[in-house]
Amino acid sequence: MTPQPGKSAKAALAPGTEPTAVEFLARLQARQSDVEQAKYQRYFKTGEGDYGEGDFFMGVRMGEVFTLAKEFAAMPPAEIEKLLDEDIHEARAGAVKIMALQTQKKKTTEERRKELYELYLRRHDRINNWDLVDLGAGRVVGGWLMDKSRDPLYDLARSENMWERRTAIVATSAFIREGQLDDTFAIAGILLHDKEDLLHKAVGGWVRDAGRSSRERLLAFLDEHAATMPRTALRYAIEHLGKEQRAYYLTLKDSVSPN
Repeated sequence: MTPQPGKSAKAALAPGTEPTAVEFLARLQARQSDVEQAKYQRYFKTGEGDYGEGDFFMGVRMGEVFTLAKEFAAMPPAEIEKLLDEDIHEARAGAVKIMALQTQKKKTTEERRKELYELYLRRHDRINNWDLVDLGAGRVVGGWLMDKSRDPLYDLARSENMWERRTAIVATSAFIREGQLDDTFAIAGILLHDKEDLLHKAVGGWVRDAGRSSRERLLAFLDEHAATMPRTALRYAIEHLGKEQRAYYLTLKDSVSPN
């Protein structure tokens, strides 16, 4: 499907127009591309038994989804939830991006930030792919918990739902930006032997990012866990180390298990 003749995919939202889910979806439809749809189907695992089973991609480039989200950034939570209810992946991606954009705006009230945080957790059933988690967990969840108890993240880390577990570690992005690393390493420890490869990647990636603020903390974590942590997590974690250090930690892993 291609944009209808005479219908501009670039038309701006009219001044004073309420940013609604219906209008957002119409604007998505105008940007649909069969080529992009095929790319998504190859990139995301949507087959039977895969993590994204049943996820439907309309075929809109994420750059365009994000540009559209900026235009609709004032969308009220009730309309955002309507987007989350959509089967269309790009609609849910737009919803989470809007939530993140609202959260990080200085003029956004604490009441609205709390509402978005609660919406994210309440509708986590619709934030059900790795890219959706990564779009919002840091700003919406981690941002709200910055000056509060981090206990909700530890509950999420022990959830049976893999996306909630991923939110637990990804949310610590907000803390890493402020040089607060304790929760990243602690939650990484909880998730270290998760059965899901997507969690191995997240653990390794976020530990690596925390290591940019404290190489000492990263090396201490690796000294304790490198020999037994999943190889994927280890490779992500050591990505920014020097060649000799990477070889050292991989040797520790190989000395214990060939897997």
